Amino acid sequence: MKFACVFPGQGSQSVGMMAELAEAYPVVNELFSKASDVLGYDLWNLVQEGPVEELNKTEVTQPAMLAAGVAVYEILKSKLDAEPAIMAGHSLGEYTALVCAGALQFEDAIKLVAERGKLMQEAVPDGVGAMAAILGLDDDVIIEICDMCSDDNFAVQAVNFNSPGQVVIAGNVQAVETAMAIAKDKGAKRALKLPVSVPSHSKLMKDAAKKLATYLKNIKIKKSATLPVIQNVIAKNVKTPADVKKNLVKQLHNPVLWVDSVNNLIAEGVDTVIECGPGKVLIGLNKRINKEVANFTINNVETLDKTLEEIAS
Repeated sequence: MKFACVFPGQGSQSVGMMAELAEAYPVVNELFSKASDVLGYDLWNLVQEGPVEELNKTEVTQPAMLAAGVAVYEILKSKLDAEPAIMAGHSLGEYTALVCAGALQFEDAIKLVAERGKLMQEAVPDGVGAMAAILGLDDDVIIEICDMCSDDNFAVQAVNFNSPGQVVIAGNVQAVETAMAIAKDKGAKRALKLPVSVPSHSKLMKDAAKKLATYLKNIKIKKSATLPVIQNVIAKNVKTPADVKKNLVKQLHNPVLWVDSVNNLIAEGVDTVIECGPGKVLIGLNKRINKEVANFTINNVETLDKTLEEIAS
């Protein structure tokens, strides 16, 4: 078996997540305690008790998801003799992957993603931006629709190439809604507005990206990372800390190439992909990208035990 670990991004969070794993594995509370010390508030309590509106704030969601993903990976690692051949993460999940690969210190990453979330929230006033999932159209058709709906004042673009037939678009509300209507006219199975106000990975994030680049200057990326990480914007692994930082900045206002990323994991000889972290979004996408590869998700004790049993057989 040659396996990869992948990490989910924003949208997979929920109040009460990780509670069962925390009861069985002390590393969960240890990592959330470290994150809380960095952030200056009790992240674990917020994750367990809510309110959901607070957890869903971008600058809270991001450190919460990162801490959860790292905790799941640490638990998995403690159970296996082997280590993954390669890693990847969807959007925010890329930061989790970099921590687990040894390229980024956990506490630095918590600070970094909290700042990233804050910058994203500040970049576009509430109600100005939107995101929508378009199902059942070819990528080229969606790109063409976005071009038709964009001008100097309002823009929309394809920002997440998640799986064949599933693309997320983002931009100004008016442009997104127009693109959704045209997509339906052109035969989309669904055009579904997502419950977020931050148009992630779109051109509206350019100012946030510039500020993130400045913040990243004080964050150390280790050259001696133990494992390769495929980065979203190029769907490839890069070697130098400077290139890692450049791609993290670029990722904020450019599309997530998830289909290409997963295909490139498989091109490296990976035959098993394990999603580490809350929710089960990536396992669904990955199965649509390649049905031949074994896919597992770990988000509680039951799925951990099931995954370990399957990969041992």
